[in-house]
Amino acid sequence: MTDKLSTKEILALKAQAHHLSPVVMIGQHGLTESVIKETDAALNAHELIKVRVLGDDRNERIEMCRALCEAVDAQLVQHIGKLLVLWRKNIEN
Repeated sequence: MTDKLSTKEILALKAQAHHLSPVVMIGQHGLTESVIKETDAALNAHELIKVRVLGDDRNERIEMCRALCEAVDAQLVQHIGKLLVLWRKNIEN
């Protein structure tokens, strides 16, 4: 599992993520295998990404977020409305 980030690290990552556009979208079919693969690939390429979650049920979005973070071994940096900011250290760097 990814090491826990400190408050200082989280603030720095939030600042870095501010200008990012979502690179993964979780649509009407929810958290599918292709969404997980796409998220994994995006994290390998960028370490820090935004994910847009469609759907109006906040609890459902939170559950999808938890499941996605677990599936790709990422840490949630920020959750604002339908946007998630995820981070995972790239071990190749």
